[in-house]
Amino acid sequence: MRFAGVSFLAIFTAAVAGWLVGAVWYMVLGKVWQQAVGMTADRMKQAQRQAGFYLPFIYAFLAQIVMAWVLAGLIAHLGPGQFTVKNGVISGAFCWLGFVITTILVNNSFAQRDRRLLLIDGGHWLAVLLLMGAILGAFGAR
Repeated sequence: MRFAGVSFLAIFTAAVAGWLVGAVWYMVLGKVWQQAVGMTADRMKQAQRQAGFYLPFIYAFLAQIVMAWVLAGLIAHLGPGQFTVKNGVISGAFCWLGFVITTILVNNSFAQRDRRLLLIDGGHWLAVLLLMGAILGAFGAR
């Protein structure tokens, strides 16, 4: 099956890659992130024992699928022959700059969240969108 000339395999692959980037990103920056949100190790362990602790991971993966699907549609709107790695990465960067980092900045500013969260979360979504764009572009449109 195809969407906007892109196979669902490309979309699924981009979603898996994005989800894995998040897993690695937050493993590496987990302690700093915990400090920035005011989460203690004990509170994190308590949360892991609660029913439904895994739901955010499922939501994150479903969100990655939607994100990859929409990004594929946006890249496809560039026109025939424009579905490339370069255009995928540029489209991902534009989406990040225009929608993601601006939203995080506004939300974090009003909530008076630690500024490190802007860097941690914003950097995560930049890496995800650039990788998704590259993967979608590499698969190309047919």
